Amino acid sequence: MLASPWVRAIPSFLQKSLAFFIVAALACRLAYASDSLPPDDLIKSISSQVIEMAKADSSIQNGDLQKVIALVDSKVMPHVNFQRMTIATVGARHWKNATEDQKKRLQEEYKILLLRTYAGALSMVKDQSIQVSPLKSSPTDTEVLVRTKVKGAQEPVQLDYRLEKTEQGWKIYDVNVAGFWLTDQFRSNWAQEISTNGLDGLISALSRRNKAASAKG
Repeated sequence: MLASPWVRAIPSFLQKSLAFFIVAALACRLAYASDSLPPDDLIKSISSQVIEMAKADSSIQNGDLQKVIALVDSKVMPHVNFQRMTIATVGARHWKNATEDQKKRLQEEYKILLLRTYAGALSMVKDQSIQVSPLKSSPTDTEVLVRTKVKGAQEPVQLDYRLEKTEQGWKIYDVNVAGFWLTDQFRSNWAQEISTNGLDGLISALSRRNKAASAKG
């Protein structure tokens, strides 16, 4: 059913805050030089740039879903390890046993679900700013945690990033908003869906959810 628990896994306040995951990443492709930045400088740079973009873009603030999807596809996803995010959510065992077609369909539906979750929240970007905490890491680390806070009119919101070092530079593979890691939000409910209806059942449930959301505009 569309009202199953995994559909409602993210609290409304978290949906709003999760917008900053996209807000902090939208400008990754604006300058190729950003690929060589240290992870904390990268987060600070793209956050500052994109918050200004979001503030100035009336279409984003009005929740233009198609524009958000196109923007995220072109600017964000090339710099996010989305496959790793999907594996972390569905579980390594289920991913390993999935066919190539199932992997492809699962990633497609998961991405649509996340994009639609964020789309309505992008209009929340008004007067916020980002404070990046000093990075605790060594030069040889290939995975780091960058801690930030989103500051605005209300209480600051915790927003932490897990990044990995790749040949193409640092890539985001998870985000923590107010104590909730993104990949954790769906994991248990996805596992329950798979246990009941299999991986194809999960993909079908995600597809129904996305089509229902699309029909509502």
